[in-house]
Amino acid sequence: MTPRALVIGGGPAGLMAAETLAREGHPPLLAEAMPTLGRKFLMAGKSGLNLTKEADDGEFERAYGAGAGPVPGIVREFDQRALRRWATDLGVETFVGSTGRAFPNAMKTSPLLRRWIRRLEGMGVDFRTRWRWTGTHGGFDFDTPNGVATVEPEVAILALGGASWRRLGSDGAWVPWLRAADVPVKDFAPANAGLDIAWSAHMDRVMGLPIKGAALLAGAEVHRGEFVISHRGLEGGGIYAASRAVREGADLHIDLVPDWPADKVAERIASARGSVGNRLRKGARLGPAAQALVMEFGRPLPQGAALATLLKRLPVRHRGLRPLDEAISSAGGIAWEAVSGDLELRAMPGTFVAGEMLDWEAPTGGYLLSACFATGRHAGLAAARRLGSAEKRISNPRADR
Repeated sequence: MTPRALVIGGGPAGLMAAETLAREGHPPLLAEAMPTLGRKFLMAGKSGLNLTKEADDGEFERAYGAGAGPVPGIVREFDQRALRRWATDLGVETFVGSTGRAFPNAMKTSPLLRRWIRRLEGMGVDFRTRWRWTGTHGGFDFDTPNGVATVEPEVAILALGGASWRRLGSDGAWVPWLRAADVPVKDFAPANAGLDIAWSAHMDRVMGLPIKGAALLAGAEVHRGEFVISHRGLEGGGIYAASRAVREGADLHIDLVPDWPADKVAERIASARGSVGNRLRKGARLGPAAQALVMEFGRPLPQGAALATLLKRLPVRHRGLRPLDEAISSAGGIAWEAVSGDLELRAMPGTFVAGEMLDWEAPTGGYLLSACFATGRHAGLAAARRLGSAEKRISNPRADR
């Protein structure tokens, strides 16, 4: 098969790359290993599809952090306002919540994804599901329902995701093939992952309860966000935001009363009477879940001002992050020195990459999807430039010479 353009991967980055190519006059063949498109994208919307966030460029840049290469600049090219306009053009209205996070009015992914696929079909994108890429030997080889297929495009965009949530298609199986082609790829590690904690038996009574209003102290970082006590450990947005620092070796503490200074906490505890539990409940206003964490990580409990200090900096004993396959996203991937500013692989001219295959990470809250959409668009534009505009080729047959 010799389509002019090939996209491998049917998640947000791959679909946006395909749309961009089609708009530039080069509708691609899009190959997806799973039976349906956008499986991880659909999972991201189970509790509300957080498309992006209304924030300034500085906040986005801080979210991606050091080592994100050109990602902040690429996101500026297709920022949160452009992404929301794109959704509106698709017929999906969005709203911004109190935290600045932007969601479709329907909250779910499926209505947006259905409209998007219909648009791409109308633009001439050729979808092939259950096409699993198996490597490159002269062309791009696939296992398909009808046997082995080899595709030999002029340009290709790889958007196969990272290595988390294998059952949804992001399995990192492509790593050895690119390394064999002299593409440097950094090992994957969990990002936006929960903490692995071996709880004592007394914690059973608070399983599933949230911790609200606390702050997580990870090294020099401070993160505010809700998290949940689970049988596996601690999970939720607050923990995910601190997971990069924890993975890099920072100690983790919880400030259970972040809006009060230590002296006020000490005063309130001293004024409360009765048992320690009563002083924690009435004095420090801690709910059952927060009290359980104090008993789990703080015993033997100190008295007086020392107890207030403990509540402001409760150490979390854990066994590290949960495994990569349970993480929302992954760190690591194709090293930045392996690609040009157009996201073209230096070792494989004409092949571009987008999305989580690249070595960047970001917290949840709209930053992840923003970068997937933006890098898909960036790679699509670059691939289209390599092909040249359809109008130029028709009017000037010598353009390729």
